[in-house]
Amino acid sequence: MDNTNEYLLNFKDCYFHCFSLKVDLLEHLDDFEIRDDDVFIIIYPKSGKFEGWQILSLIYFEGHRNRIEMVETRHRVSFLEYSLSNIDHARRFSPRIFTSHLPYYLIIYIYRNSKDVLISYFHFSKFLAIYKAPDNIEQFMEKILDRKVVGSLWFDHIRGWYEHRCDFNILFMMYEEMKKVRGESYFLIIASRSFLSLVSMNYILLVISRPHFYSGIVGDWKHHLTREQNERFDKIFPRKMEDFHLKFIWD
Repeated sequence: MDNTNEYLLNFKDCYFHCFSLKVDLLEHLDDFEIRDDDVFIIIYPKSGKFEGWQILSLIYFEGHRNRIEMVETRHRVSFLEYSLSNIDHARRFSPRIFTSHLPYYLIIYIYRNSKDVLISYFHFSKFLAIYKAPDNIEQFMEKILDRKVVGSLWFDHIRGWYEHRCDFNILFMMYEEMKKVRGESYFLIIASRSFLSLVSMNYILLVISRPHFYSGIVGDWKHHLTREQNERFDKIFPRKMEDFHLKFIWD
């Protein structure tokens, strides 16, 4: 275990933010008791975590929209490796829904196109006290490519899980396709996952009252990346994602 700086901790070659990290749980993860009806949402930071939370809450909890508005998300869906609400997992009622930024260990995997992840993660890093905010996108792009962010390298994270897709019953869900939900469920999800509802949760991690939920617009990277940055990313992507068969939607 290596304390890289005041914000990041390196555990088994993966970076975590130090704030509220359950180090003891990570060290004894192999002993964590999993129930048959447990659900794990595995996701790289800024790839649609809240959308996944709200959709599963509609599926698993009675009352749907009313229940979601009455019970804070962190009491329905808990981070596995972080203690943000001091909840004892062993005392939670089934079914338990967990979310995690862990690399492949442990199973719904939500993925998002890497350029929008970069932009959303950059804006997210400026709003929270647990990050040393970069001055610009160029600096943050270097940090991501150097693996010096929570979740480490996006390419390694998604490949690690995809390469074990046949070992377990892992469902890969694309963030961009989740945004295209239609029909009756669309209105239920929109009502429960609106930014106003999410912001009302008053998370303690915010530096200021401004919400850290970025726009979530597909293809928003086009308004932020320079031509040089985009070309650099386009050269790196095929090298890192060779023989990777999941599709991506860029705009």
